[in-house]
Amino acid sequence: MTREAEPKLLSQGIRLTPLAPPANLTAELVRRLAAEIRAGRLNPGDRLPTEQALMRQAGVSRTVVREAVSALRAEGLVMTRQGVGAFVADPSTRRQVRIDPGEMRSLTDVLQVIELRIAIESEAAGLAAERRDDTALARMENAAAAFARAVDAGENAVTQDLEFHRSIFAATGNCFFPRFLEFLGPMLIPRQTVQPYLEDGAVRIAYLLKVRDEHSRVAAAIASGQPAAARSAMRCHLTASRDRYAGLADLADSDSQ
Repeated sequence: MTREAEPKLLSQGIRLTPLAPPANLTAELVRRLAAEIRAGRLNPGDRLPTEQALMRQAGVSRTVVREAVSALRAEGLVMTRQGVGAFVADPSTRRQVRIDPGEMRSLTDVLQVIELRIAIESEAAGLAAERRDDTALARMENAAAAFARAVDAGENAVTQDLEFHRSIFAATGNCFFPRFLEFLGPMLIPRQTVQPYLEDGAVRIAYLLKVRDEHSRVAAAIASGQPAAARSAMRCHLTASRDRYAGLADLADSDSQ
């Protein structure tokens, strides 16, 4: 690529101050970058700062940066090019339907998103059981194992949980399923939203152990090529999650009275 053909870098010199630790770092980084784009300080064709630059300027992890870019892409604000980077999209190509991370402020919001996920992810699990290949199975099994290790180590396992669900969507062989995950972005795994209600160590551990067992049943059904069982296992997993979060909502209501 010649110098003249290279995508335009940010001559404006966008600078992001380190983020304070709000409830959702990803949502805050999405908000700030989207504001730069909508204000015209980042124009169509401009390349976003590199992952390393965003990590350094905003004071966040690589995972936060990648989830933020994914959310911006789902919103239609940026487009990515393999091995090159992320670029501000042309406004005419921007999609309008999205879930704003800033909307996810309550357990009621979490419950409504889980209802949407039950409908979509149950079918994704069934298709994955029909279409999975060796590569897809390896990714799914590695993701399930990584989640189990994180839980055993006492971690929150949000990143590993997200990868497990991504692996199933990828196993469908339908490119629109992974794009649906971009639509949900970091809201797919809402534990950060309910974190204040999971501060008790015993409650959190019991919660994650149940999720680990549910993941195992979903993975086993997909690996054995049983679409009906896979759909049922995923529906049971997400329905159980909905019921657990509903219980937390009831607890929060009782505490506020």
